[in-house]
Amino acid sequence: MDLSHKFSKKELTLLYEEVLYTVLHRLGKPEPNHVADPEELYAYAQKVFNMDPEEHNIILQRTKGLESPIYCLKATVKQAKGILGKDVSGFSDPYCLLGIENKKQDSSGNDGTHQENKKRSKAVVKNLIPEDQTHRTQVIPQTLNPVWNETFILEFKDAENARFHLDMWDFDEVESVRHKLGELSDLHGLKRIFKDARKDKGQHDFLGNVVLRVQDLHCREDRWHNLEPRTETYPNRGQCRLQFLLTHKKRATTASKTQPSYTVQRHLLQQLVSYEILQHQTGSTSWDGELSKHASTILYLHASQKDLSNFHQDMAKWLAYSKLYLILEFNSNCLLHQITSIEYQWVQGRLKPEQKTELAESFQSLLAYGISLLQKYRIVFPLSAPNSIQRLQSLLRLLVQICKMKAFRELCTVTPDLQQMVTEALKSGTAEWFQMKKQHLKPMVKTMEESGKALVSLVTEVNADLQQCSRVWNKYFSNAMRLDLFSIAYLELQELVSCYVKEQLSMMDSGMSHLTAESLFQLYLNLRELQRMKEFLCNSEAPLELMNFHRWFKEAIPIWLQKTYTIGLERTQRAVQVDQLKPLGELNKHSTSTVDLSTCYAQMVKTWQQLDWPDPEEAFMIMVKFVEDMCRIALLYCRLIKARAEELSSSSQHEEGEAANRLCVVVNNIEQLRMIILKLPSQLDWARLKRQIGDVVAPEQIQNTLHHQLQSTVDCLNHEIRGVVQTLATK
Repeated sequence: MDLSHKFSKKELTLLYEEVLYTVLHRLGKPEPNHVADPEELYAYAQKVFNMDPEEHNIILQRTKGLESPIYCLKATVKQAKGILGKDVSGFSDPYCLLGIENKKQDSSGNDGTHQENKKRSKAVVKNLIPEDQTHRTQVIPQTLNPVWNETFILEFKDAENARFHLDMWDFDEVESVRHKLGELSDLHGLKRIFKDARKDKGQHDFLGNVVLRVQDLHCREDRWHNLEPRTETYPNRGQCRLQFLLTHKKRATTASKTQPSYTVQRHLLQQLVSYEILQHQTGSTSWDGELSKHASTILYLHASQKDLSNFHQDMAKWLAYSKLYLILEFNSNCLLHQITSIEYQWVQGRLKPEQKTELAESFQSLLAYGISLLQKYRIVFPLSAPNSIQRLQSLLRLLVQICKMKAFRELCTVTPDLQQMVTEALKSGTAEWFQMKKQHLKPMVKTMEESGKALVSLVTEVNADLQQCSRVWNKYFSNAMRLDLFSIAYLELQELVSCYVKEQLSMMDSGMSHLTAESLFQLYLNLRELQRMKEFLCNSEAPLELMNFHRWFKEAIPIWLQKTYTIGLERTQRAVQVDQLKPLGELNKHSTSTVDLSTCYAQMVKTWQQLDWPDPEEAFMIMVKFVEDMCRIALLYCRLIKARAEELSSSSQHEEGEAANRLCVVVNNIEQLRMIILKLPSQLDWARLKRQIGDVVAPEQIQNTLHHQLQSTVDCLNHEIRGVVQTLATK
């Protein structure tokens, strides 16, 4: 992927020229972690700008032909400590003289030259440097630890031979002897009075000097330097803290002449960072803002030479990174770092009107883009992708931090309600996700069976999404923005699901097939699960579209009940057909068919529990049907198992003992069935049903239907047991 199309060919050429000019006119000693070899930097720049060798050579030769910049040393005299006290009071009134000696040094190395250079390092500034190139600090009265914080721009031409000189002097006013005696504090002070008497009036005392070769300085430097003596007297003269920055004036490149420095830096950043991201092995989303040493070297040199403040560098980084984030999503932690730096240094007066406009637009663009990512968080931050959660968390923090910034509030006249904007985006994104899923699951052939299956799949996806919202995503939105993502998604999805399911069910006629009915039962269960998630809402009493969803399935209930009965019946018949009427073991005297029958009843009980029909009167009628079907299956089993015993006995007429054993197993099977039937009131939870129906159904009606029906079946089973026992006795 090539991002160079973001700049025109002409813009790229001018930017490339800027890079070459920066490397050509490099000043100072390279930083330890930077690239020192210019050829290595040229080779890197060629890759970044996608320049072929011929094109590179043409631009390089043209750049070499440009006028050199004016080299400058931006020197800040910050403070000194532990200097000599030259006054009678024991203190000094220090000031500094500083400048750059541009004279070429003889490097032949003979003793005479060495002595000459040593002599020059001891020479004072006023004797070495012309007066119009000498700079002077203020006098700080009566101190041994002066603080100046004064900055001077020192120009030079020959970086290789330029030497920085600083002399520190004690300012000496002409004072009367009486005044000096008044300041006398100790014997040393008296000695100073005698010494002053031997000096010319107004002659200042030398306190020490600092001499440095410019080529030995780093681009940016801030450290303490020892003040050196001219003679061996008082060798320990204290220290002076100096800050240096090697910069350019009057750069000859077109970009430097026509564009603000921070704009050129931003464009350069944008080009370098886009290349760095694309070189990142594991993809852009895991890139954390760390630049290669080649990119860091070029940016550092350019910012230093252009004398860009830390604030403007951070602003350039923010503008470049935030613009790239709209094209190549990467770890937003590096954006968070930039806005934190801007906020820390924020002073609105530092910016020109066009810079304020540019910064405000970048805030608004990133805010809009970030919210659009949150709108599609299911797709942009899938749990299947590594670091998705961390990426979402850092984006949420970034958006919150932007809206809290003084810079944002001052520059963006209309401050948006972030919580409201994100809420609307999440609603909209949830609706879009639902429509996408609905379209994706739409059946190719629009039959009732396929439509039913598609509805089941859709609601399954919705339930899975809401569970993920509740278990994973909700806490991150809640912690960062105090937003209840689950409630937003649930309220939106339950309404969309309700409308769509009702619409689809209205197209299905009552003559649905068993396959369709089976799909609808699964759909009913999925909707039941969706409805139960309501309890996780902040306001679980709110009315929902899904509230009475069971009414949509009333026509399917007879088919579901018939299907349940048919499955139970067929399973019972198969179980008896394969039963050899042999005890399962010494402790279990019944045979295999009772195990299958028990499973069959358990499945019917589970169906009742899954149905959990909310309408009391209708639930009672469904229960009556369930009990009736279970009793019919029990009575059918008795007939089938006796017939199976006769069938097995007739095929082995000479084994009367075996026939008797089979009848014993039949008795045990029917007894086992009777025990299963007697447990049904507990398994079907009749007590809960009675509480549910309350006064809707009279207690006598319950007694005359459910209990009477169950007791009649038990009596029949007892009668069957007695009949088999009599047959066994006869044999």
